[in-house]
Amino acid sequence: MMKIGYLGPKATFTDLAVTTLFPAAEKIAYDTIPECIDAVSSQEVELGVVPLENTIEGSVNLTVDYLIHEQPLPIVGEIIAPIQQHLMVHPYHAHMWSDVQEIYSHSHAIAQCHKFLHQNFKKAKYVYMTSTSAAAQFVSQNPHLPIAAIANRLAAEEYGLTIVRENIHDYDYNHTRFIVVRRQNEALPLQSPLYAGDKTTLMIALPKDQAGALHQVLSAFAWRRLNLTKIESRPAKTGLGNYFFIIDIDQKMDDILIPGAIAELEALDCTVQVLGSYPYYII
Repeated sequence: MMKIGYLGPKATFTDLAVTTLFPAAEKIAYDTIPECIDAVSSQEVELGVVPLENTIEGSVNLTVDYLIHEQPLPIVGEIIAPIQQHLMVHPYHAHMWSDVQEIYSHSHAIAQCHKFLHQNFKKAKYVYMTSTSAAAQFVSQNPHLPIAAIANRLAAEEYGLTIVRENIHDYDYNHTRFIVVRRQNEALPLQSPLYAGDKTTLMIALPKDQAGALHQVLSAFAWRRLNLTKIESRPAKTGLGNYFFIIDIDQKMDDILIPGAIAELEALDCTVQVLGSYPYYII
């Protein structure tokens, strides 16, 4: 049975993504993103799943930086999952949920539900937890308190809570991208109806003090008609003003176009690293 590490605890959105795509796998939760990635590197688990980007909150910089600077594991897959937040309480309080005095959740989840909370709980206190799952667990363990949690449906099932209001998030199109990393750059042993396409991710460091360098980089993709789905800069951690770029290309690695673009960039004194060429799945 395949072992998969993920950013825990149990019943987080990462857990939900892993459960959906790998229902038969043995799952092991880790407290932090670096711990999960390190577990793959040390062969404690075969695959690791960690968040990379959220529609509302943006990129998870720790994931990007750790893969670039600390553990350069190849990306072998991506899972795109909807973020659906629900208000849940202990069953004892289900009939009087509107009277709760404190609402527990991760700070991002509370921010994503601002409109609902402002309309229904103007006087409630918001308590920030390390994860939405931790919030659900706390509510489950304290049935005597008039409190609620914001979390996903898996958390409600895991901790025996009652969902009293569904889909309280502000934006229906909120999604999170999770990447799957592996020690070796090998294809996932997976045939899934959730398969939606392929992409290739590059890390590009520009030459120093060269005018128009970024324009030249983009031109290498443009004239080859390679569609870029994301361009993001991150500090290179070598000094102020030094950056590298993460670029996603909307196709798998081929024999001509992407290698040709890479060769052109290297001729311009850019440093190019292929972080992965992989399938992505939409839940």
